Amino acid sequence: MRQQRFIELGEGYSDIFELCELMTTNANRLERTFLFKTATKDGKPSLSLAASFSPAGEGGFYPIYICREGISSKEGSVSKRQLMFEEAAASVGSKPVPIELKHSSEFPETKLFYQYVTGVLRLNHLLPPLD
Repeated sequence: MRQQRFIELGEGYSDIFELCELMTTNANRLERTFLFKTATKDGKPSLSLAASFSPAGEGGFYPIYICREGISSKEGSVSKRQLMFEEAAASVGSKPVPIELKHSSEFPETKLFYQYVTGVLRLNHLLPPLD
């Protein structure tokens, strides 16, 4: 049985570097990259960067690495971290899919937020169905 799970990295530059490194060293397994756009309750926009990978070997584990809501977003501008992510994605032939989501603070638990995101991705056929 296939298992899909979000693996949360941090929000800083080193975490974005790690995500970009995961994408380049595992380019043969990279499925998609994502730019999740959210707004906090007070209306401040933020971005989450994520990448999904096909399972390694026969394990059936489908990881989705994410740097959650760590990038402040301003209309019409691109942060250095977002640019670095987009360049790393382009270097391995991926264009990040932009998706608007509710902010994780609107959910009582992070687990519920990730269930919501998984549902949005499946409904848009951006994640494969479970076996």
